[in-house]
Amino acid sequence: MFELIQISERDYYIQSPAKIGLIRLNDSDICLIDSGNDKDAGRKVRQILDANKWHLTAIYNTHSNADHIGGNQYLQRQTGCSVYAPGIDCAFTRHPILEPSFLYGAYPPKDLRHKFLMAQESDARELTPDVLPDGFQIIPLPGHFFDMVGFRTPDDTVFLADCLSSRQTLEKYQIGFIYDVAAYLKTLETVKTMQAKMFVPSHAPACPEIAALAQINIDKVLEIAERIVELCRQPLCFEAILQKLFAVYSLEMSFEQYVLVGSTVRSYLAWLKDTGRMNVLFEDNMLLWQRA
Repeated sequence: MFELIQISERDYYIQSPAKIGLIRLNDSDICLIDSGNDKDAGRKVRQILDANKWHLTAIYNTHSNADHIGGNQYLQRQTGCSVYAPGIDCAFTRHPILEPSFLYGAYPPKDLRHKFLMAQESDARELTPDVLPDGFQIIPLPGHFFDMVGFRTPDDTVFLADCLSSRQTLEKYQIGFIYDVAAYLKTLETVKTMQAKMFVPSHAPACPEIAALAQINIDKVLEIAERIVELCRQPLCFEAILQKLFAVYSLEMSFEQYVLVGSTVRSYLAWLKDTGRMNVLFEDNMLLWQRA
């Protein structure tokens, strides 16, 4: 873990729970794409920088989930680097309490205010094309989170953030986090058509071809949607739907899983309602979901 892997003349990634991109800008300066999940990840990145006598100029965050911005604060304080994050995710990066609050739907209990869901705050500025190194391109990848992006480097490496998962990850966790199902499916269809010398997803192996994996992720989304519709032959409240999905996919409930999977299931229900496949009704002051 935290091995530095070179994939082109100037492009690298650091193997970690969420891959960290590293691009050499010249003989001494580098930038990062994301920063790992916590202060310890930041320390390990700093050790790699020191060993190679590299100077960190900036961190470009793909989105604001804690496992991607957790090393920001440490590295920014140690190196004085700039931090950039896209759109709404910039606010989450500056004010990390927003992530567990969003997931829980209210002020989160202590069970959710920890480093896996709430990073340390960093002094982030909004990511715009003019702050990127020469030759970099921003790739919009909405769906998994609010304004998530990827990057294409001058060496034609595409960093794909969390827009797809490996087959093994899907088989293990089954229901991956999605904020906007419609946007997520559109992103995956776009990714299917992309060409690059190398693709680097955060939670799947780096590879030169991405279309097949994108389709696997699309198929999983559509499978879960069908499961939800089938479960709602009779009117069900959200908690019953969630319980049945955990049983179907042999998942184990915890506070973290409740908010992560629960938020995702609510996103599926919203998408299914907006596309006419699900209706809502109110009985005994309870909101119930039923397939259309």
